[in-house]
Amino acid sequence: MIMRARVLLALDTGVGEVDSMAVISARLGVSGETLRLVAKRFADTGGDAHATIVRKKRDLPPVPSPVTGEVEARLIAMACSQPPPGRARWSLRLLEKHVALVEDIPDLDHSTIGRILKKRNCALT
Repeated sequence: MIMRARVLLALDTGVGEVDSMAVISARLGVSGETLRLVAKRFADTGGDAHATIVRKKRDLPPVPSPVTGEVEARLIAMACSQPPPGRARWSLRLLEKHVALVEDIPDLDHSTIGRILKKRNCALT
């Protein structure tokens, strides 16, 4: 936001002669493409400086995570339970296979399962 405001100030023709793009980009530490994009956005917004420097709103809402509190609780309960026969302990890949078999829990990758367990300080032992 501050960078775009500085670019607009540097490109302002109301204060006199404007330096070349190379001089402005070197002084501000931005690329020539950044200068071009800020100037284009200023023109597209009809000369509205505030609309140029603020962040744009997302067109689409973010995708909701399939991992809810209930999913985390069921996954932790599964990780704390006895491992299947023939296994000494749970592994992330073994948990991944068992999560895929449960209908109420969405399919989760072993790395996602690891992040959930790490976030809740659960160690597979």
